[in-house]
Amino acid sequence: MNSKNSTTIKAVILDMDGVLWRDDQPIGNLPAIFNTIRDFGWKSTLATNNASRSIEQYLQKLEGFGVTLLPDQIITSAEATAHYLHGLSPNGGKVYVVGGAGLERTLENHGFEIGDVDVVAVVVSFDRRLTFEKLQRATLLVRAGAPLIGTNPDRSFPTPEGLIPGAGAILAAVVAASDAEPVIIGKPEPGMYLVAMERMEVSPENTLVIGDRIETDIVGAQKIGCMTALMLSGVTSDQTARAWSPPPDWIASDLTDLLNKLPDRT
Repeated sequence: MNSKNSTTIKAVILDMDGVLWRDDQPIGNLPAIFNTIRDFGWKSTLATNNASRSIEQYLQKLEGFGVTLLPDQIITSAEATAHYLHGLSPNGGKVYVVGGAGLERTLENHGFEIGDVDVVAVVVSFDRRLTFEKLQRATLLVRAGAPLIGTNPDRSFPTPEGLIPGAGAILAAVVAASDAEPVIIGKPEPGMYLVAMERMEVSPENTLVIGDRIETDIVGAQKIGCMTALMLSGVTSDQTARAWSPPPDWIASDLTDLLNKLPDRT
């Protein structure tokens, strides 16, 4: 299956939802998985399109699963969105958010105020508190001229019960109602991967990207020449994975299966 040599891997970039967990249920023994990654001598960074939590909240969630990481080992589309907004409005300003408290907190930490009048942009993301009123206000603001920004295009979100509407599905409603063309921040755009590799001081040819969504996680990594591994523990079926071109370098049922598939590293 793989066209690249796993012995050249020096670092891994892992997605979270559908790779490390489904909602609040871990996928496999996460402490053992991260111990194996460290035993391989790999550096690691987590990069997620999910903007619903702040980095601090993700660190707490990982701690709950028995995994301790540093803040600079996590990159979210919320952080990437804040950086993009600074390009639009260097001095901050009000932003209307259809999204979770973690996204709001991240934007506030970067100098923006959450509001619904005189906004510099409308940001749409995964929102468990979604209401018609939020969609209505977002649509009216965009029709009045506010730029529309989507933290990520993921149309579904993996949970133990199955797939539920994701950020992309919510964004699609605002796009349909406003006739606006959104700016998409997260994967498959490779920006988060580039930041991760810069932090870990590695190059694409020495980096393995692991994700469960082929059209975002894998495509974004292929754009910049990283090795790729698709996990079937999230949203992508085996049939879809094997029909995709160009294919991922590895396909595995989950992280434990992937680490067992890789050649002996001694």
